[in-house]
Amino acid sequence: MKISTKGRYALRLMLDLAINDASAPIRIKDIALRQNISDKYLEQIISGLNKAGFVKSIRGPQGGYKLAKDPSYYTVGMILRLTEGSLAPVACLEDEVNQCDRQEICATLKLWQQLDDAIKGVVDTVTLARLVEWQEEKIGNYVI
Repeated sequence: MKISTKGRYALRLMLDLAINDASAPIRIKDIALRQNISDKYLEQIISGLNKAGFVKSIRGPQGGYKLAKDPSYYTVGMILRLTEGSLAPVACLEDEVNQCDRQEICATLKLWQQLDDAIKGVVDTVTLARLVEWQEEKIGNYVI
């Protein structure tokens, strides 16, 4: 599994909003400067996050974006699934019920299930709040 730039940037964008959460909304242009990412690309990404209800858009001259909920609500898995789709390592694990006609005889299925469980065990337990803590451990009070 390889996470695309869209998924990685969505995670960085959400982390930036969580770290810099103040009373005022945060402009995409400011996030783009801090994260060294094109503001045009971030606008595309934030559009999906906004439609999914992950962020709130505030219009006007003092407008921008804020997280819709507390950072402890969002998991890395939620954000990555929104931008990447399924995180399953193989297609036969993407559906709720495995539809593969070889599942009864497939020796590798157990390996793929264990890998899928390991991925979910990380991305579905690490929250945005935890990433904020990790970021603070890395750089202290330095604002990104």
